[in-house]
Amino acid sequence: ALLPYLLVLVVIPLGPGLVASSMDLGLFFALAVTGVGVVGMLMAAWASANKYSLIGGLRGAAQLLAYELPLVLAAVSPAMAAGTLSLTGIVEAWRPWWLLWQAPAAVVFFVAGLAEIRRPPFDMPIADSELVFGFLTEYTGLRFALFLLAEYAGIVVISALTAVLFLGGWQGPLLPDVVWTLIKVFALSFVVIWFRVAFPRLREDQLQRFAWLVLVPVALAQLVLT
Repeated sequence: ALLPYLLVLVVIPLGPGLVASSMDLGLFFALAVTGVGVVGMLMAAWASANKYSLIGGLRGAAQLLAYELPLVLAAVSPAMAAGTLSLTGIVEAWRPWWLLWQAPAAVVFFVAGLAEIRRPPFDMPIADSELVFGFLTEYTGLRFALFLLAEYAGIVVISALTAVLFLGGWQGPLLPDVVWTLIKVFALSFVVIWFRVAFPRLREDQLQRFAWLVLVPVALAQLVLT
């Protein structure tokens, strides 16, 4: 559950030349690896031998499959505009006016990212009011800590990807490159945590409807525009 998010950090650039591995297919790698996290969750749910945990795991899988599509479609938009799948290349091609015409894709990507890491209001797989604690019910100690670490690593990864794809990564006036990247990542992470107290949890049917009837059409419209 935790490893995929740590692997994504390998391709995220903090500044020009400041990246662990500057892949030409960086965006493809990041999106592909992020999708592997669902396997850890399903294994945890099945291994619990607990009906509530299993329901939570299946909900999580359905949620990840639904929100993976708008996430990928939204990420394709800046890649098409920049003409490259390299995250470094996307930041270098980025211009401030992209903030306006790529805004719908940015919102779709960020919201779908929240659902991918199962943060409120998209935390149906661990809905304590009906599933105790979902796929985490039977876990304590270090295993529980690793699952929560995976969630918080996910916050950093989604915030960093949003900053790199849509907010220009290290680009900004006066301050050093790395500082700009970190400011954007911290600001987005703050929004993720603020969402937790600002919005109530969605029902399962609302969650699926929102993905298929709102986010996917907006992402497709953005692709046509791009």
